[in-house]
Amino acid sequence: MAKTRPGLLSPKPKPGKKELDSYTIRGTNKIVKAGDCVLMRPSDTGKAPYVARVEKIEADSRNNIKVRVRWYYRPEESLGGRRQFHGAKELFLSDHYDVQSAHTIEGKCIVHSFKNYTKLENVGAEDYYCRFEYKAATGAFTPDRVAVYCKCEMPYNPDDLMVQCEGCKDWYHPACVGMTIEEAKKLDHFMCSECSDEDVKRPQNGFHASPASDIKVEPKRRKG
Repeated sequence: MAKTRPGLLSPKPKPGKKELDSYTIRGTNKIVKAGDCVLMRPSDTGKAPYVARVEKIEADSRNNIKVRVRWYYRPEESLGGRRQFHGAKELFLSDHYDVQSAHTIEGKCIVHSFKNYTKLENVGAEDYYCRFEYKAATGAFTPDRVAVYCKCEMPYNPDDLMVQCEGCKDWYHPACVGMTIEEAKKLDHFMCSECSDEDVKRPQNGFHASPASDIKVEPKRRKG
């Protein structure tokens, strides 16, 4: 069952509102503008902050500042729930718009494209990524198909180490080919069982450690 948020239906705009170029987060010197991604305080203090993209900033006649946002959903908030290939920092850009008090903004964050996220040397607390758009009412995703890898035929999770076969060029989770992560990190060359049986000549350039990057030798390390 998907978790719901307040304000699934956004209130109609009222007269007397003034659009603002920016808002300074209370208690900080961080400036938020339309297009920025922000962390918003949930009503339940035990939950992680919500993530949203600011679409518009407005002040009413009493100078109450509101932000129109487009919510990002975490995998566990979607109808299908969290799955094995969803990364710890993965978000879905939803079609759920809302209007909230600007005072509920706790901080700023960065939602990277999936490709750019996989190129990060280190992942900070403020770093997230998005590779799907999500329809909150139906649970549908765009795109509805992505590349799959390994014997388990799962999409790539950037938190997981994978090794590339030098024969077929497919990617494998160490556990799916009977080795530990520590063993995989020590490999100079890797051939899957099918390619080993075919006596494929091995190139001499070693292996890469993720389908989305040519330079990583380990899965991403999160800061802090």
